[in-house]
Amino acid sequence: MRAVVRFVPEKAILQLVQLEPQARAAPPRTKGEFLYLLAVSRRILGQKADSGRLAEELLALGRQHQDKVLIAKGLLAKAYYEFAVNKLAESHRLAWEAERIANTTDNMALRVQATITSGHSYSEEGNLPAALKKLQEAVALARAYGKPTQMVMALNALAIHYGRLKEFDKGFETLDEAFTVAASINSPGRMAMLKNAEYGLSVESGQYDRGLKALLEAHALERSIGAESMIVGSLVDLSDSYLKKGDYASTASYALQAIAAARRLHDAGNEATARVNLGQAYLGRGKLAEGKREFEAGLAVYEQSGDKPELQAVLAEYGEALERAGDLAGAVKAYHRERALSDELFEKRRQKAMLELQEKYDAETKQRQIELLRRDNQVKSTEIDNRRLQQRVWWLLMLVFAMGSMIVYALYRKVREANAQLEVKNLELKQQSSRDPLTGLYNRRHFQEFMRGHLQIEQRGAGTSGEEIVGALFLLDVDHFKHVNDGHGHAAGDAVLKMISDNLREILRETDMIVRWGGEEFLAFLPAIPRSGIDDIARRLLEGISEQRIDYQGARLSVSVSVGYAPFPLIPARDPLPWERAVNLVDMALYLAKAHGRNRAYGVHGFANFEQTSMEAIEQDLERTWRGGFVDMKVVLGDDTHARPAKWQHEAADARAAEAAS
Repeated sequence: MRAVVRFVPEKAILQLVQLEPQARAAPPRTKGEFLYLLAVSRRILGQKADSGRLAEELLALGRQHQDKVLIAKGLLAKAYYEFAVNKLAESHRLAWEAERIANTTDNMALRVQATITSGHSYSEEGNLPAALKKLQEAVALARAYGKPTQMVMALNALAIHYGRLKEFDKGFETLDEAFTVAASINSPGRMAMLKNAEYGLSVESGQYDRGLKALLEAHALERSIGAESMIVGSLVDLSDSYLKKGDYASTASYALQAIAAARRLHDAGNEATARVNLGQAYLGRGKLAEGKREFEAGLAVYEQSGDKPELQAVLAEYGEALERAGDLAGAVKAYHRERALSDELFEKRRQKAMLELQEKYDAETKQRQIELLRRDNQVKSTEIDNRRLQQRVWWLLMLVFAMGSMIVYALYRKVREANAQLEVKNLELKQQSSRDPLTGLYNRRHFQEFMRGHLQIEQRGAGTSGEEIVGALFLLDVDHFKHVNDGHGHAAGDAVLKMISDNLREILRETDMIVRWGGEEFLAFLPAIPRSGIDDIARRLLEGISEQRIDYQGARLSVSVSVGYAPFPLIPARDPLPWERAVNLVDMALYLAKAHGRNRAYGVHGFANFEQTSMEAIEQDLERTWRGGFVDMKVVLGDDTHARPAKWQHEAADARAAEAAS
């Protein structure tokens, strides 16, 4: 029955419902096993509320009979429910409690399952070493138990985790052992599960043909037993595999099958992913309207689910797909949506870090207060003893006063020390609130406070050589940063960001303000430079960053950046633009650089024929007003040595548009 629940829950539900009257009247262990299987079946089928109610009932049954096996199973069922409703912290707490209780029983199958679940919880928290230790313990328990089903479960979980650790050879070696064990139990469902794990390891290690072969074999096994919930996932993965190969016809075919299967199961998540893949296929085949419609339908589901990290990744894919299809305006809009979401997530992570730091500080403060109270109690106890002595030995009164004075002095010193430590902590918090924890650069909040405190940015005038001195704003964004994270991991992405921040400190001056603007974006405010030197600084930024290399885990990484820039203040007519609008204009220039090929800088130098347009029109469509001659813009290419005039860039953009249309 457990195999039916795992692989064909639709069939299991029918059987369990028929057995419900007898099962509820059975002894506690039998009734508990029935409640557990029914809770798992309903969760797999998306009936989350029913699954949570059954988990609570099972937990109450175990506590009523003080049965540790039933309590552990109830905790596991509730942990799975909490995970399904995206309450990860509570899910992990329940899983670890279930493992602790299960290990006090002699039920080896339960102990193996609880240890695997505990390992998954550590992995989801990002504690990969602890997860590896738990999953290795699960394999050792399964070997001691000697049952092939538990061996396959534990080995499969360990192989997948080796993939997360990028130890692919160990992952495939573990899978080979699992395949050998699975062959002895003749379970198509277990074999399909292992084939899916082989697909994941193959894709992660770059063996795409091996992965596709394993996935097709898994799909055939799933269809042979009617495992609908697994079939949907395989169809989505197949559409994704063929998309990576550029086979848009096969991508569309499998994506349409996945959408139909997901609708039957009311599986909104897999339907959304399939629609995104279908949109990619349509865009790849030149069907722009159909591709955008499917992409937007998938994005709507991610927005409703609140999965913002996944939504950000899909928006980035959307922008790249539209750019490849030649819809540059649509690509710019997608990039804007992705950047706004990236800024929101970055701010939330920053706030979370600040809250954690404040909590740590509060805990230390409470500990100091407890210590002071403990010492204060000791002082009071001493004073009570002294009063008793005063009643017996009057001539010791002066000594008691002396001791009291010493104690008061000691307390006074402690208070002063505590106040001094508090002042140091406050200074540390103030410093951390203005700096980005990864790069050590100023953060967006500090820059905004700085600009609000310097609302009147004066005209710089002429330098000693007679040339006009101005300020300047430069906004940089790392090109294809998602590829670094996806291909090498987020630690590699952090190393790239640190490299860029260090390089910016070398390229620019100590008097220049360098800011981590959000995610992979950096802002530089240069208070005083010659107007003619702005393009040269843009070129130094492009070349200085693209020339850098990082050796990371055997790979040699390099990145380029796209840049938007302008002198500051910008004066379209008589009045200078507020700094917020100037930054927004530089941001629009940055996204023109993104849309027109990356590894280049677009600089707004000024305005022309301003009486025939308006600032609102320029901000609404910078590229159109630039082409219309109302904006003076320079383009600096990453591999050239001279800034190009605006006319040259028009011709290059027109050539790219004609080439994309053909």
